[in-house]
Amino acid sequence: MAAIEAVARRAWRGALTLELEATPRGTVVARRRHEGPFCIQRPFLPGDGACHVYLLHPPGGLAGGDELVLDARAGAGAAALLTTPAATKFYRCDGERSVQVQTLQVAAGASLEWLPQDTILFGGSRALLTTRVELAPGARFIGWEQLSLGRPLSGDRYAAGSLEQHTRIALDGEPLLLESLRFKAGDRLLAAACGLRSLGVCGALYAYPANDPLLVRVRSCIGAAAPSPTRSAPQARALQCGATLLGELLAVRCLAAEPEALRNLFEALWREIRRDVVGLAPSAPRIWRT
Repeated sequence: MAAIEAVARRAWRGALTLELEATPRGTVVARRRHEGPFCIQRPFLPGDGACHVYLLHPPGGLAGGDELVLDARAGAGAAALLTTPAATKFYRCDGERSVQVQTLQVAAGASLEWLPQDTILFGGSRALLTTRVELAPGARFIGWEQLSLGRPLSGDRYAAGSLEQHTRIALDGEPLLLESLRFKAGDRLLAAACGLRSLGVCGALYAYPANDPLLVRVRSCIGAAAPSPTRSAPQARALQCGATLLGELLAVRCLAAEPEALRNLFEALWREIRRDVVGLAPSAPRIWRT
């Protein structure tokens, strides 16, 4: 019986390495290697100048002890957009943590967009998330990440669980941003004004390079989507955002009551900044609408 349980609970490791290169016919996936249930769909060249790559993880989520590791490299002159067809789910686990790591390297003259669907932390999950972005001088990058705590519509209000998240964005080896977030369900941070303010969705969007005029436009876009709450419009509290520049790195951080509100804002911001940051007109991946 113990042996059967051990097999049933065996952890899985999925790993994917992608190397994207510029060619006369556009950016292509020049090399790929995968381990376990982590692969890509055939890349798309929709005509916007970027190679759209859909990352597939057929199990749909991670249980205790599972690992999902991505290593993506955009070579000189390449332009690529990476996304996922569905949310990544971290399921309840009683033992080891579930681990997701992505390392994104962008060469000089290349652009990379990291635009996954949201990540859902089920109640009782124990998640470790790490994102590393390594930019060469002259590289361009847009990326976002969105976390949902529990599934309120299904009665899961994240009464148990833990998260450890690390984000590093570096230019020529020098950090532009280093962030860490740690909490457990029930921590005061989740309700504190300096934390999540009792809102169950949080996210961040980053873009490099950016400047003051772009920041002004981003703040205007945020203001239209998330006006300051007033007595006559208290619902505005359900989406709270701020944007700043860290050198030439644009950082937008948001809290929301519903994942759709944050997702819609991030897509609007992406459409606003894409041409300025990566030099391409906005052309949303088809998978976002299916």
